[in-house]
Amino acid sequence: MSGQSKLSQEILNRASKIKVILMDVDGVMTRGDIVYDSNGLEVKHFNAHDGLGIKLARLAGLKTGIISSRESGTIRVRAKELKMDYLYLGRDLKLQAFHELQSVLSLPSEKFCFIGDDLPDIPVIREAGLGVAVNNATEPTRKSAHLVTERKGGDGAVREVIEIILKSQNLLEKAVQKVWK
Repeated sequence: MSGQSKLSQEILNRASKIKVILMDVDGVMTRGDIVYDSNGLEVKHFNAHDGLGIKLARLAGLKTGIISSRESGTIRVRAKELKMDYLYLGRDLKLQAFHELQSVLSLPSEKFCFIGDDLPDIPVIREAGLGVAVNNATEPTRKSAHLVTERKGGDGAVREVIEIILKSQNLLEKAVQKVWK
């Protein structure tokens, strides 16, 4: 839900505690298509609005990261371009990667948001303080989430979640001001 007034107090309370925003890639940062060119190079279509959302999160002092079961040079390039803080690729057991990061940062689960779209994401969605499924996620994933976005994966869902978190922490306007400077 993009309008803060439509969000339950529980979601706003959860969002207000978030310090780290983690996400899957295929189906979350992209629409889920995996495309190869004639040379076998992977091509992904990322949403620019999501990219600016990730920048806003960084400008507001939040950390961002990816947990994906795929190992991909394309994902590495995008994560570097967005200056994302954490990158866990080729991780079929996403909850294990989540626990590793949680241990490194010494943060409780309630300080993490995770955005996913499919079955491998469910354990992390259930564990995170704010577990989010994108609008076009599988039904079991949607049922496991605290929040289901209005937007689809690859179509601004990440930005939607980040704006909810930043608004709940009264950080959105300050972050936007930093973009303009």
